[in-house]
Amino acid sequence: MRVSIDTSLCQGQGRCFSIAPHVFSFDDLGNGVVLGDGTLKDDDVSLARLAQSNCPEHAIFIEE
Repeated sequence: MRVSIDTSLCQGQGRCFSIAPHVFSFDDLGNGVVLGDGTLKDDDVSLARLAQSNCPEHAIFIEE
């Protein structure tokens, strides 16, 4: 399972980082980025889904 952020949609609200700081970070402009290659460990999946559901821009995508 992998997570990604569509950088064209992200407006830097920071909710993803607040929910799962070991999965998400932010770039120099304050927009969200995924740490590593986006592969989720089993215990990170629920936090990634929570971040996805809390993203106001719907910029987080999870591939099964």
